[in-house]
Amino acid sequence: MSSSSPDSQDMLDVLAYNCSKLSNDLWEASNLNEKRKLVAEYLKSADRDGKSIKDFKEDLDWFNVTEPLSFEKSLRGKIVVLDFFTYCCINCMHILPDLKRLEHLYSIEDGLVVIGVHSAKFANEKDSANIRSAVQRYEISHPVVNDNVSSMWRNLRIQCWPSLLILGPRANPLFVIMGEGHFDDLKLYVSSALKFYKDKGSILNHSLSINLTTSLTESSHLQFPGKIACSYRGCDNNDNPLYAISDSGNHRILVVNSEGTVLHRVGGKKPGFVDGDFRRARFNAPQGVAFQSDSILFVADNENHAIRMIDLNARHVTTVVGTGKQGCDRIGGKTGRDQVISSPWDVAVYRTRDLDMSFHSDETKAQLKDVVFIAMAGIHQIWALFLEDTIWWKFKKYAANSCLAIAGNGREENRNNTYPNNAAFAQPSGLAINKEAKELYLADSESSSIRKVSLSDGKVVSVAGGDRNPLDLFSFGDVDGKQYSAKFQHPLGVAYNSKDNCIYLTDTYNHKIKKINATTNVATTCSFYEDDGSTKQFNEPAGLCLDPTGRYLYIADTNNHQIMVADLSDMSIRPLKIRFASGQESDQMDTPGEIHAYEGTFKVLPEGGKVQLKLEFGYLESNIKLTDGAPQKWSLSLPSDKWRCDTMSGTIGSLNDGLGFTIVIPKGSEQQKPVQGTVNFRLNLCAKDVCFPKEFAVGLNFVHDVTGATVIKGSLMVQIGRRSVLVSRE
Repeated sequence: MSSSSPDSQDMLDVLAYNCSKLSNDLWEASNLNEKRKLVAEYLKSADRDGKSIKDFKEDLDWFNVTEPLSFEKSLRGKIVVLDFFTYCCINCMHILPDLKRLEHLYSIEDGLVVIGVHSAKFANEKDSANIRSAVQRYEISHPVVNDNVSSMWRNLRIQCWPSLLILGPRANPLFVIMGEGHFDDLKLYVSSALKFYKDKGSILNHSLSINLTTSLTESSHLQFPGKIACSYRGCDNNDNPLYAISDSGNHRILVVNSEGTVLHRVGGKKPGFVDGDFRRARFNAPQGVAFQSDSILFVADNENHAIRMIDLNARHVTTVVGTGKQGCDRIGGKTGRDQVISSPWDVAVYRTRDLDMSFHSDETKAQLKDVVFIAMAGIHQIWALFLEDTIWWKFKKYAANSCLAIAGNGREENRNNTYPNNAAFAQPSGLAINKEAKELYLADSESSSIRKVSLSDGKVVSVAGGDRNPLDLFSFGDVDGKQYSAKFQHPLGVAYNSKDNCIYLTDTYNHKIKKINATTNVATTCSFYEDDGSTKQFNEPAGLCLDPTGRYLYIADTNNHQIMVADLSDMSIRPLKIRFASGQESDQMDTPGEIHAYEGTFKVLPEGGKVQLKLEFGYLESNIKLTDGAPQKWSLSLPSDKWRCDTMSGTIGSLNDGLGFTIVIPKGSEQQKPVQGTVNFRLNLCAKDVCFPKEFAVGLNFVHDVTGATVIKGSLMVQIGRRSVLVSRE
């Protein structure tokens, strides 16, 4: 394939020009073999160019590696994928699963290295501490560099987030991919490049010194809490409100009372997409939460691209919208799980009168219906889930369980309009309802503004922040003022307080809480004071809600991994201490990774008994050891709440010490089938100069049997390797 292009264009333009021609040819190719031949011919031409890009600047901060990487040294002989991203960008988040899939196919030793080049949009994103938190929050395992002045972005003339630049073993540019949704091309390009350069003998199989960012939240039950919501019960009964917390980093929902006691723990600390009871259900980085009633809770399950419903009475989770995979539908209209959606970030429940044609002359006779509004950050729209057959705007009928876009055309803009389908949003991420005014407030994060949608006719207007120019998404700052003169930085959460007619917001990247008078549109900063008189310092707060009285503001202080409670009467603030109720296993980990079961069965008498178990440890490879100073955790998962153990979780100081515990098994029937418990491990290991996490579980089988015993003593040997685990009887 020819690589000719106008000489006046810079390197990235030339590359984009050639890749565009290649993409067109691939589109016309009839099969995979033909596509591979086209890419192989392209590579011959691209390799002859011989140009290499400049190396990374010195003194940049790196994450997930023990030392800075260099094209001239550690990256020589590798196919390198540079992912130019900024962690506020939802589109950048969408390609992380693609990069993980690619890394599962080809390892560093195979010749592939993925590097995240963080090129910030917002000033807050240039801070390495904040990038470190984002690396942990989004579970990024490849190397990331903080290009805090965007030098590589400018040198290469990168044009948008996300952009993928694929380099050959001499740091020679081969391909560029802009935007999301191109995994098939990415896989084809990388696999072809690896084969092409392996055949030339240019790929080297050396490792890199990977050292994953470790947990920052050892002292907290929460990990990056995203949103918090107050129950409807609180509106009717001020004494007993419930609060739902999206414990996003732990992939679960916690329902607590006003004192912080956990009443329900839904989901677990490993991501997944599973409906069922509270123990079995799994979420993936859930964000928005909203109560429909005392017992029904809706969840924006962000990275599962789904809306989930939690029934607190039945203790059951059900998916009501979404397939678990990202969609690109910008219209919608299908029902239930047939409707694909994209990165829902918040939800709000609104009770509206059904505008039945037979009653529209007397609206008071119309039946009340509940609608779930969805901030669809992934496609920059507001959607609605209609829980019942409902007649709404312009007397249009919406079928029960249908989900569709109601505002926003899908383009990423800050465009207000009388007609909701002509308006445009920029990553809406927070929702709040003013029932009296029939208005939906939203935090439009990428335009750094607060906007509102009329729930009478859909009109979209500005409240405060942003800019009059709908295409200007860089009008941000930290300024109190009226409407457009006010400036915010990537706000993520909003809450409306009917007691003072103010819209409270998390000015996330300014690390502040602000409020806007809903009548005057004047924004001011809220300062809260801790017990010692110091001003509370937030760290990227993302969600908030009011208690039923309007006096207390509950704040998800996300990067501080805590919930704060502010008293608006005197501006004092205190942390909400999360306490697990008696019998709850607060620190129990979910079963991580693969289960390696002991083949034998522990038999106890039908009337119950005890199993006193000791686990000894060994290594399958001589050069493996625990990483010094890194967290080494274990926990026990038992078949039911009636089973007990003297210790349910803990840490491991040295594998030489072993691990011992006693499991108390209740009475059972000998007709019952064997049941399994697991000992779950989340370790950090090193092999030579390479460090890596190791997550696995040891499966233990139990059965009630008349041939069993009241007390059983057992000892198992668990041998750990980099790729496998062996479990045997001592």
